[in-house]
Amino acid sequence: MLHITLRQLHIFEAVAHHASHSRAAEQLHLTQPAVSMQIKQLEEAIGLPLFEQLGKKIYLTEAGNEFLHYARNILDQLTEAENVLTEMKGMGRGKLSISVASTASYFATQLLAEFCKRYPKVSVSLNVTNRETLLKQLAQNEMDMVIMGKPPEGLDLQATSFMENPLVIIAAINHPLANTKHIPLSRLQEETFLVREQGSGTRIAMERFFIQQHIKLTTGTEMSTNEAIKQAVQAEMGLGILSLHTVSLELEAKRLVALDVQSFPILRDWYVVHRIGKRLTATAQMFKEFLLNEGAQIAQAKGFNLMNTISKVALQA
Repeated sequence: MLHITLRQLHIFEAVAHHASHSRAAEQLHLTQPAVSMQIKQLEEAIGLPLFEQLGKKIYLTEAGNEFLHYARNILDQLTEAENVLTEMKGMGRGKLSISVASTASYFATQLLAEFCKRYPKVSVSLNVTNRETLLKQLAQNEMDMVIMGKPPEGLDLQATSFMENPLVIIAAINHPLANTKHIPLSRLQEETFLVREQGSGTRIAMERFFIQQHIKLTTGTEMSTNEAIKQAVQAEMGLGILSLHTVSLELEAKRLVALDVQSFPILRDWYVVHRIGKRLTATAQMFKEFLLNEGAQIAQAKGFNLMNTISKVALQA
């Protein structure tokens, strides 16, 4: 029988996650020697090395990879048990761990604020990141759920649409096309587009759309944030394609303009996503139902009324 402690499991999982003793120590608020000592004691208890060092980097051994699977399962089960027992003390309590795509952060914080007003005893952990990291977190079952665009097919995920997510073409207010109506798609081939990084949901949707329309765009600078694209478009470096959620304030303030292009906006949706078969805690289930039943209406009430914004853009064009 293995004589190991939960403390050792937590430390092992953190070191495996960061591939670093020092970064794991920072996360757990421990000293690096304390982390190294616990890993050494764990390896002695198991009788096999869990990590190997090559140069300045550490890697999981074959035994380490195998043990990581069981360690995460044990920690997940304990977290689930803690949440269930906490919720048995009274509804409206518990923890919620959620990650959102960076584009979704513009409205997700508003939705979470409203949810927390209704359930003030719920503790929320929010992570804002890119699509690649969201899929990794889902694969490793690190979060209760995530908010993102439609995930790829063939993954062990349950994705449910709860709100629309139109993509629009933005330009500087003095761009030659700013006041042109019904711009043909072919005209866009004369422009330079500023784009998100490879793997971004917006980038994937944009490329898929123009391939289907047999339109070849000229792409300029690749940028890793929506804010960078908005600033660059305002500086007249080119056009951009972003979610209407991310540019609604700039459009209202007339710092940017959404072009009236044929076949636009590209209509997409936002999804709440979690692993298939995942046993959601009562708190997570409440939040999911909150999103599905009221998410779109609350987002509109908070200033994200997309159809009104689109109508105003069309009238101004």
